Amino acid sequence: MAPPKGSKQPKSRDDTPCTDPAVTTVSFPACLSLIPPSAVSICIRAKPGSKTSAITDVSEEAVGVQIDAPARDGEANAALIDFISSVLGVKRKQVSISSGSKSRVKAILVQEVTIENVFDALNKACKGQ
Repeated sequence: MAPPKGSKQPKSRDDTPCTDPAVTTVSFPACLSLIPPSAVSICIRAKPGSKTSAITDVSEEAVGVQIDAPARDGEANAALIDFISSVLGVKRKQVSISSGSKSRVKAILVQEVTIENVFDALNKACKGQ
């Protein structure tokens, strides 16, 4: 027999939070954001004209990057893309500047990576100085 009109059957949902101790939540800085399905945006504060290319710091606001190219005719942007691709271990075509090409504060888009790998690679490069 069908249930009377106006009454709904309770849906079975499991709203309990995951309490598995093997599952850990890692907090990433705000300068890294995941763009589904497999891209990561990195906010970068570029410092062109340095002696060497290096990751100087990873903070909530931005990743500090020294670039060993001058800020003219797109040389620093090209060097930044090369450097970030080498730090992250991805192909150059996976890295692009999504905004801020004429500014020191840039948004870099990295395709086909996980946010965990990006965070780990940036921290390793920052501490490896």
